[in-house]
Amino acid sequence: MGRGKLRIYLGAAPGVGKTYAMLSEAHRRAERGTDCVVAFVETHGRPRTAALLHGLEHMPRREIVQREAVFTEMDIDAVLERRPAVALVDEIAHTNVPGSRNSKRWQDVEELLAAGTDVISTVNIQHLESLGDVVETITGVRQPETIPDEVVRRADQIELVDMAPQALRRRMAHGNIYQPDKVDAALSNYFRPGNLTALRELALLWLADRVDEYLQQYRGEHNIRSTWQARERIVVGLTGGPEGRTLIRRAARLAEKGAGGEVLAVYVARSDGLTSASPKELAVQRTLVEDLGGTFHHVIGDDVPSALLEFARGVNATQIVLGSSRRKAWQYLFGPGVGATVARDSGPDLDVHIVTHDEAGKGRGLPGARGARLGRSRVAGGWLVGVAGPVLLTVLLTAIGNGPGLANNVLLFLFLTVIAALLGGLPAALASAAVGSLLLNYFFTSPTHTLDIAEPENLVALVIFFAMGVAVASVVDLAARRTHQAARLKAESEILSFLAGSVLRGQTALDALLERVRETFAMESVALLERDSDVAPWTCTASVGPRPATRPDDADVDMPVGDHMAMALSGRVLPAEDRRVLAAFATQAAVVVDRQRLVGEAEQARELAEGNRIRTALLAAVSHDLRTPLAGIKAAVTSLRSDDVAWSKEDEAELLAGIEEGADRLDHLVGNLLDMSRLQTGTVTPLIRETGLDEVIPLALAGVPAESVELEIPETLPMVAVDRGLLERAVANIVENAVKYSPDGVPVTVAASTLGTRVELRVADRGAGVPDDAKERIFEPFQRYGDAPHGAGVGLGLAVARGFMEAMGGTLTAEDTPGGGMTMVLTLAAAPGHTGTTGPVTTAARTGGKAGSA
Repeated sequence: MGRGKLRIYLGAAPGVGKTYAMLSEAHRRAERGTDCVVAFVETHGRPRTAALLHGLEHMPRREIVQREAVFTEMDIDAVLERRPAVALVDEIAHTNVPGSRNSKRWQDVEELLAAGTDVISTVNIQHLESLGDVVETITGVRQPETIPDEVVRRADQIELVDMAPQALRRRMAHGNIYQPDKVDAALSNYFRPGNLTALRELALLWLADRVDEYLQQYRGEHNIRSTWQARERIVVGLTGGPEGRTLIRRAARLAEKGAGGEVLAVYVARSDGLTSASPKELAVQRTLVEDLGGTFHHVIGDDVPSALLEFARGVNATQIVLGSSRRKAWQYLFGPGVGATVARDSGPDLDVHIVTHDEAGKGRGLPGARGARLGRSRVAGGWLVGVAGPVLLTVLLTAIGNGPGLANNVLLFLFLTVIAALLGGLPAALASAAVGSLLLNYFFTSPTHTLDIAEPENLVALVIFFAMGVAVASVVDLAARRTHQAARLKAESEILSFLAGSVLRGQTALDALLERVRETFAMESVALLERDSDVAPWTCTASVGPRPATRPDDADVDMPVGDHMAMALSGRVLPAEDRRVLAAFATQAAVVVDRQRLVGEAEQARELAEGNRIRTALLAAVSHDLRTPLAGIKAAVTSLRSDDVAWSKEDEAELLAGIEEGADRLDHLVGNLLDMSRLQTGTVTPLIRETGLDEVIPLALAGVPAESVELEIPETLPMVAVDRGLLERAVANIVENAVKYSPDGVPVTVAASTLGTRVELRVADRGAGVPDDAKERIFEPFQRYGDAPHGAGVGLGLAVARGFMEAMGGTLTAEDTPGGGMTMVLTLAAAPGHTGTTGPVTTAARTGGKAGSA
C-alpha cells in the first residue's frame, strides 16, 4: 500500500473556521462513500463545530494519567487497527501528553500516512517553527507548540481558511470562538486588528511561497520558458566589482514596491575557471543579498548575456537589474557590452534596469578572449604565427633581394593573417595585420627603413592590406564561431533525437542512459538520487562511474527532477548552456524510473486481476459444489428430526452415513479451497525433512477404495527431502483425480523409481486421456477437463498438488499413458547422502488415514 495523502487547512488565527472546514470536507467525502473517521477533533465548546461531528464515526481516545489528572489523546494504535481511508486529526502542531508514544501529534500523523491512510488536519500560522520569533514580535506571545515547516510544506494539499480581521473580531464578540468571560480580554490583546492583519499577511506570504514551488514544478514539467508574471522576481547581474552592493540595494527597493517580491543575485563565471572577480567582494555581496531576504546564485557560462538571460527565464524572473558598464569609451569597439546585449535580447517579458554607480566608465580591462573554447595551445599557436610569422617572413624576403614585389609581399603577409585567424581567432589576426602593416611599410615600401610613404599607391596598398586583414580575420573568426555553434547544435540534436527515440521505443535501461550522460558531458560518475520527502535522506536509485555522489550537495553539478529526485554529476562544472541538454537527460531518467515502477504496478495489477478471476470462478463453482453436500446433509437431518415417521435402525444408519459422506465432501472442498488460498497468498512454508515414500503414500491412498489402486514401490528407493503433509495432500489429490477418470474395474497404478539424484512417482490411469494442448490448462485453478463422472470437486485438486510440489522444490507434469490414459509424474529430490537403484517391484500394504479430494 502506498503512502497516504496529507491535506492541511491553514489559518491565520484561532476561530477562522479551520476545524469547521475540515468537518465539512469529511461530510462531503462520506456522502461520496469514502470511509472517514474522526481520529481526534477538538471543538473548544463551539456549538456549530460540534454539530458537524454528528453523522461521523468517532475513534475512542486514549486516557493518560499525569499528576493525578486524566488527559485524553488520539489513540494511534486504534486508528491504525481500524485502517480508515481518511482520518481527521485536528491541531497537527499539538504536543502530546508525556507517556504518549510520540511527543508530537504530527509524528502520529506521519505513522498514519506511512500506513496508507489519508489525513486531513489543521494548523495556525503562528505554530510554524520558522515564524515563531516573528509572531512573538507581533503579538507579544511566544507559541510553545510548534511544528517544523517542512512537515506542513510537503503536504499534498494546503488550503488557506481566510477571514478579514473585522469579521473575525465580530465572530469573537458574538461568542462563537471563546466563552463570554474571555471575549473582552482576547479582543484587547491577541485579537487586536493590527495583530490579526499582520498574521493574515504572514499566512498569505507563506502560502504564496508554497504556491510558487508548485508553479516552478509545473513550468519545469511542461518545459515552459516564457515568463509568467505571477509575482515580481528580480534578478541582479553581478560582476564581482564594488558596484554590486549598489545594485543589490536597488533591486531590494524594487522588490519592496510589490508584495511578495523576490531578489535573486547571480554571478556568471567562465567555464575555464578564470575570473577577475574578487572572492572577498563576492562573499560580501552574498551576505548582503541574504540579509535583505534574497538568494545568491553562481552559474557557469562563456557568453555572459546568454547565461544571464537563461537563468532569468529559468527562475521565471520579471525584471533584471544591471549596472552601467565600467568600460571606457574606446573599449566599446570590441562589442556593445553585457547591458546593451541583455536589453536587446530580453524580449517583451523581461524588464531591464540599467543602474548608474560610482564605478561607471572607470575601466575594467579588455574583455575576456573568446578563444577559450579553442584551447590554450591553439591560441598560443595563433599568436605565434600572427606575430613571429611576419618577422620571419620579412627576414626571408629581405635575404633574397628585391623579392617578388610589393603586391606579392602583401599577399604573403595576408596569408599569415588568415592562418593566425584560423588558429588563434580574431585577436591574433588583428595583431598579425598590425605587425604585417608595419613591416611592409618599413622594409618594402619606398623609402625603405622609414615609416614614411612616398608613393600614394603604396599607401593605398597598405590600407587595403590592413582592411582586408581585418575583414578576412573577422570572417574567419565568425565562421569558426558559427562552426562551433553548428557542431554544438548538431550534438544537441543528436542527443535529443536519441532521447526521443528511446521514449518512442520504450527503452528502460537506466544504467545505459546514465552511461550516455557520463560520456556526453565527460564526467567521472553520474548518479540518480531520490528521497521520499523533503526531510528524508537521499538514496541512490542508479549510478555509473567510480565514487558517485550520495547527495546533490556533494556533486559538481546537480539537476533537480521534481521535488524528490535529482541527477548528480561529478567531474567538472558544466556551463549554463549545457544544463538545458542535461535537463532533458534528467527528465528522461525520471521517465525511465516511472516506467519501471509502472511495469511493477502493472504486474501487481495483473496479479490482482488474476486473484479477482479466481475469486469469481470460486463463487461460480462453490455455488453448486457446496450446495450439493449441504442439501444432502440438510435433507438427512430434517428426515431424522421428523416426528411423523418412525425410522428403522437401518434407515437411521443410512441417513447418518449420508450426513457423514456430505460432511467429508465439504471438508475436502474447504480443505482444497484453503490450500489454494495459501498458495495464492504465498503463505505455504514447507518443513523439509528426510522421509520414505512408503511412510506417506499409504496414508495418501486412504480416501479411495483399496481395489482401485495398485501400488508398486521398490525396496531400494532412497529417502526424499519433502514436507510429509504437503506431499500426502498432493498425492491424495492426484490419485483421487485419477480414480475419478479411470474406467470402472481398471485400477490406477502408483509406481516409484530413481533417476539420478531424483525420485519419480508416477500415477497412471487408463481413462480417456487429455490432448497435448490441454495438459497445462488442467493445472490451472477451477479447471475440469470434460465432465467429472461423480460431479464432485471444484477443479482445484491438480492446481493445489502442483503448488505444493513446487513449494517443496519438485515438479508435477502430465504425460500420456502408453495404451491410453494419462500419467501424472511427480519428481522429488532425494535426501542428501541417499542414493539407490530401482530393484524388484513389490506391492506395499495399505493403511488407513485421510486424503484430500480433487
